[in-house]
Amino acid sequence: MPLDLDRVNPLTEAAIGAAIKVHRALGPGLLESVYLECLVYELQRSALSVRSNIPLPVHYDDVRINLGFRLDVVVNDYVVLELKSVKKLAPIHTAQVLTYLKLSGYPVGLLINFNVTLLTSGVKRLINPWPAERFLS
Repeated sequence: MPLDLDRVNPLTEAAIGAAIKVHRALGPGLLESVYLECLVYELQRSALSVRSNIPLPVHYDDVRINLGFRLDVVVNDYVVLELKSVKKLAPIHTAQVLTYLKLSGYPVGLLINFNVTLLTSGVKRLINPWPAERFLS
């Protein structure tokens, strides 16, 4: 079953728009934690439901293992935002988001690198090939 694009697109557009607003105000070169707090603030101002630094356990062989993984931001209990402030996104960053999506069941993730001149060049939208059933239409 496909994802509900009528839900996905407005949420990812709102998240990207908020990230652009933060990036325009602060510019590149700061720590991820600064962008995280400002982005959460901006998303909340947009009346979106936002949670940050959410623990993400690993379930292995019917055992829940807490390893310290955390989702940076989840918007409207649907879209995961993974924030970076690095010279260049690497394949490991994409793999990280896909793994977080698989472990959490969330259907969509945005990988956002704030350490770029133009933020849109630092955004990558990823779709979970294994979304939890509650997200399928």
